[in-house]
Amino acid sequence: MSYGSSSSGGRGGRRVEYGRTYVVRPKGRHQATIVWLHGLGDNGASWSQLLASLPLPNIKWICPTAPTRAVAAFGGFPCTAWFDVEDTSVDGRDDIEGLDASAAHVANLLSSEPSDVKLGIGGFSMGAAAALHSAACYAHGRFTNGVAYPVTLSAVIGLSGWLPCSRTLKSKMDSSQTALRRAGALPILLSHGRADEVVTYRNGEKSADFLRGSGFQYLNFKPYNGLGHYTIPEEMDDVCKWLSSRLGLDRSRG
Repeated sequence: MSYGSSSSGGRGGRRVEYGRTYVVRPKGRHQATIVWLHGLGDNGASWSQLLASLPLPNIKWICPTAPTRAVAAFGGFPCTAWFDVEDTSVDGRDDIEGLDASAAHVANLLSSEPSDVKLGIGGFSMGAAAALHSAACYAHGRFTNGVAYPVTLSAVIGLSGWLPCSRTLKSKMDSSQTALRRAGALPILLSHGRADEVVTYRNGEKSADFLRGSGFQYLNFKPYNGLGHYTIPEEMDDVCKWLSSRLGLDRSRG
């Protein structure tokens, strides 16, 4: 199932048009909803097909498509992107407005879910970076622009990604005991291939170190030997096991 596009604020106050959102309905009792964010230049359709095949009948997946925007890493060439990026590393320049706009869009997608359903965010590559920014906003209690973060997260997954805004994360978490408490209680799974040539394995490691050093202690970092910038069945099997355990999901469709 899919929905049409929507718009939201972007860099410099411009409106950005999000692409089509694809929804995978749960085949069993609805226990969790996870927004899954694709990588640079991709769309929600491809991931919705993969996620629909996973043995997780109690999860509803929402797979939005990012706006098409000029991307500095491609010399200004337009493609689907959750934010502008020059360098896919923890040390790169951060498009804070773009990150906040995407985090707000994701939170809005989750805000209408039933109150008894657990909420999560996952993503691949740039989508993982956007998911980790959402995790930081949730723990801090507000977006970078000061607007309150509106939903409670129970799980965050990042595959082959990196942590944006790493330089300011620790000071944000140290700003209040509530932020540190939220950070410490949020389950995060980071997975990264040792042979990743797009977002290097070292950037994945450094992202995990930054997160742990900022109070995100409930974090599991899983490396995969020989894996490049893509996913494999073994990795997705591990994601399924982790989600089932952390969210307390039923094993059946009942």
